[in-house]
Amino acid sequence: MQNNLLNTDHTGKVAVVTGAGGVLCGRFAQVLARAGAKVALLDRNGEAAEEVARQIIAEGGQAGAYVCDVLDREVCRTVAERVQDDLGPCDILINGAGGNSPLATTDKEYFEAEDFGTETLHFFNLDPRGVDGVFRLNFLGTLIPTQAFARQMIGRQGCCIVNISSMNAFTPLTKIPAYSAAKAAVSNFTEWLAVHFSKVGIRVNAIAPGFFSTKQNAALLYQPDGTPTARTGKILAATPMGRFGQSEELDGGLLFLTDERAAGFITGIVLPIDGGFSAYAGV
Repeated sequence: MQNNLLNTDHTGKVAVVTGAGGVLCGRFAQVLARAGAKVALLDRNGEAAEEVARQIIAEGGQAGAYVCDVLDREVCRTVAERVQDDLGPCDILINGAGGNSPLATTDKEYFEAEDFGTETLHFFNLDPRGVDGVFRLNFLGTLIPTQAFARQMIGRQGCCIVNISSMNAFTPLTKIPAYSAAKAAVSNFTEWLAVHFSKVGIRVNAIAPGFFSTKQNAALLYQPDGTPTARTGKILAATPMGRFGQSEELDGGLLFLTDERAAGFITGIVLPIDGGFSAYAGV
């Protein structure tokens, strides 16, 4: 089934992808399968994961879908055992599960004194439960699956973990304080894990996607008539390449970091894939 731009060969390896029912992580699973890996697709939405698995199998790949809550330690351990029984021990773990919540998002970019006493969602009335939920999903949703699957990697050649961070981790975006801080925690945790696992043969890196246009976020980026929203205008003005990324433009970074031949001495990095967003100071 191998058909990838870097000729990465993951034949015989087992790749586990969390959040695999989503657009980007579903693609990650397909890319790894095309490189020869047997892929375990984990998601709370079993039907979404199964649909991606069916697509992989239809292309001639090997895949299995597993219902998994990345915040439930016992469930993750049970799923890890099932994956090992079905496909073999995990060689590659992609921690892709994550997301934001309206309860942890402000309505406005800047707070103004007159916002007190209004129904505007601002910093002072953010729901701590919403903020906690975002932190749990992004940070604990990376830590707990790593606890479950990394134990299968210890002492085995060529094993690696790729976490999914964000450009928010470098510079927080307005209106999404919890998500930005949670992704910063993922980046920091990536560096910590890289050091912690350096003596047992596990490389740990992260990808930090910039702004990508998908079916899921199209309504946030464009008006019904197809014109860009005001926030889209700001994003594109701050992206030197002047456009959104396409999901396939993450393929190379993923394959590179998971390829022991290409990246065998690379651990502890967070790779921006952002069209220059992180390099641009705005002037």
